[in-house]
Amino acid sequence: MMNSQPTPLLCITTLFLLLLTTSTTSSADPEPLQDFCVADLQSTTTINGFPCKPASQVTSDDFFFSGFTNEANTSSNDFGSFVTPGNVEAFPGLNTLGISMNRVDIAPGGINPPHHHPRASEAGVVVQGQVLVGFVTTAGVYHSRVLAASEMFVIPRGLVHFQLNVGIEKAILITSFNSQLPGSVVAPLALFAAEPSVPDRVLARSFLVGEDVVRSIKAKFR
Repeated sequence: MMNSQPTPLLCITTLFLLLLTTSTTSSADPEPLQDFCVADLQSTTTINGFPCKPASQVTSDDFFFSGFTNEANTSSNDFGSFVTPGNVEAFPGLNTLGISMNRVDIAPGGINPPHHHPRASEAGVVVQGQVLVGFVTTAGVYHSRVLAASEMFVIPRGLVHFQLNVGIEKAILITSFNSQLPGSVVAPLALFAAEPSVPDRVLARSFLVGEDVVRSIKAKFR
């Protein structure tokens, strides 16, 4: 009997097709006015996005990206995770297309900590491992599920969410966004590692703890 379970490759392919077919109607970015606008990342012109590279300088390489082929080093930070971006800054061919993707590697017990994307909704698929995916609504309702390989999830735009590896092997996810540059505000870093620093008394009052506790947490991010 044939296995009816979808493979990670099939789920990733579905994710790509969904991303492409919906980008023109649901993109968080302005619609393109030409076939392509490969980002000129070296331009000194400041606009909402990136200027186009002259068409005469565009090559086939501008439309292909190999950044997800390499395994990431999840021991490079205390969270035990690493996000490899496939946004316009890494893949200039995405400029004006309103789409991007990330590869997320998470070590056993590691976490992609609570964060939000201010400019995009997110859809993702677990390629390998077991991952607890959760998000919190603006009404304070927490939604979560443990996902295995080939299972997908969606995070509405702007909501705080996380991915925690609850399995015994490394987890890999591929996530997609309806923005070429969705942005990411990582809650613990934004609150406890900002420069200049958020005042201790602000955080102490917000979390109902003493300022000594705040200073102790901040020290972990130095």
